[in-house]
Amino acid sequence: MPYFELSFWVLALLSLALMNPLTDAHFSLCFFKWLGIGFCPGCGLGHAISWLFHGNVEQSFKAHPAGMLALPVILYRIFSLAKLRWLHLNSLKQSNAINW
Repeated sequence: MPYFELSFWVLALLSLALMNPLTDAHFSLCFFKWLGIGFCPGCGLGHAISWLFHGNVEQSFKAHPAGMLALPVILYRIFSLAKLRWLHLNSLKQSNAINW
């Protein structure tokens, strides 16, 4: 299961890096938006991270102040999952080497 999460976070950050943050017309996964609720505490995080990838810290902060915190947290999670996968693959290689 961590492989799915690793792929999800990598693809999410890649799509935010390639996204044009100037456009407001984009697909939203916001549950609150789907229900028609106007306020969501997480709305704007994607734009904030996209602005960070484009080097505009001021616009990132305007989009969502927590964007500058969310990006390092997500990058740390990606690193942790990649390390876990690497350790798992190494243990499989070692166990296969012993069985020969």
